[in-house]
Amino acid sequence: MSRNRPTLGAILTKRIAFFAVLAMLVQLAVVTSDYYWNVGELSRLYVEQETQRLSEGISVVNGDVRYELPDTMRDRYRQDGDGYLARIRAADGTLVFESCDAACEDRFLPKDIDRPDFWLRSLKSGKPLTLVGGRAFVIGDERFLIDVATLGDPQEVVTHVLWNEIIEHLIVPMSILLVLVLGATLLSVRQALRPVRAAADAADQIDPMDARSHVKFDEMPREVAHLAVAVNRAFDRVAELMRSQKTLTSGIAHEIRTPLAAMKLELGHIDHPRARMVEADLDDLVRFVSQLTTLARLESFDHGAFETVDLVALSASAVEQVAPWVYENQHSVELITAGETAVVQGIPALLRDAIRNLVENAVRHTPDQSHIIVRVGPNLIEVQDCRPAAVGRSEAKPKADSLGIGLKIIARIAEIHRGELQRSTSATGSIFAMAFQS
Repeated sequence: MSRNRPTLGAILTKRIAFFAVLAMLVQLAVVTSDYYWNVGELSRLYVEQETQRLSEGISVVNGDVRYELPDTMRDRYRQDGDGYLARIRAADGTLVFESCDAACEDRFLPKDIDRPDFWLRSLKSGKPLTLVGGRAFVIGDERFLIDVATLGDPQEVVTHVLWNEIIEHLIVPMSILLVLVLGATLLSVRQALRPVRAAADAADQIDPMDARSHVKFDEMPREVAHLAVAVNRAFDRVAELMRSQKTLTSGIAHEIRTPLAAMKLELGHIDHPRARMVEADLDDLVRFVSQLTTLARLESFDHGAFETVDLVALSASAVEQVAPWVYENQHSVELITAGETAVVQGIPALLRDAIRNLVENAVRHTPDQSHIIVRVGPNLIEVQDCRPAAVGRSEAKPKADSLGIGLKIIARIAEIHRGELQRSTSATGSIFAMAFQS
């Protein structure tokens, strides 16, 4: 679901682009209105842009002046054109181009006066524009004087003047500003979210059973760091709950075992077969309570207590401890290793208990003279029972104890160590294996 949500960069891009376009539209309306109703400024822009376009046809090659009217202006400045006049003279008065005859002399400045670099005169106020004006240009090493006039602007050239001004002074600067602002914003957001993204990846790997698991917020922005601090506080509360649960289960075990031990002590003074039966039942009950409390403690175990464990040495120690009890119950046990060492990260006490419980379960649920094999390899502990050939695999001792809780304890130990308990069968019996991650 989180991958279907838009990214912060996409949200910011859409909103910045929306408000930038909105601002451009508002500014466009303001600029268009200001230029359109300011006839004096509009007239100046007309003369500047029209003379600029006419000057693009002038070329000077080895002192020889040539002129070619731009294609976009041919229809406007025909010799018999109506509404638009143009004349281009060199600094010495030589005529370079004109689109009029007597009309030019009547409306433009005389050639024998000291011409200014720019001049403008309105022939009629208001719109459509009716004006004359001129501008000086230096092309190559020569100075040229370009005069233009419009009488009513029949081709609506003022519209092109307005549009060119909008492009030059509004759209281009605003587009550059939008790109820079948008790029700077996205870059800033990306840099600000980099530690947040790293913290999110780390939070996805956080183990709630490890009190050392925390989200680092040193490089985060203050607003996001507040969320990380809240997450860390939540993990601290989980750790406190784990400690409380561990204390509670320890108290329950102590309170239950004490009266059971007292009952067994009193039964020892009674010399009767039924008393011995009750003692056996009490032993089963003590073991059952011990399994329950062990299972409860496992739910609150802290992964921060992990250390490097050699499975070969640990298994040898566990088999050595349980071997006398195995032989007393008319079974045999064997340890087979696939190498000298097999290192994992775990808790030695829990792994030792798991091995011992697997061996004890194999003894309790197999016929006499069965052979128990403990195999240890890289990231694997396997316990296999090999029953006598004369006994069927389905036959088992009629024990009151069930494998349910014992297997749950072993499976939970495997889960704590990021592994799983696997069960399979062979030609001689059952195989239980704890497989750990590499």
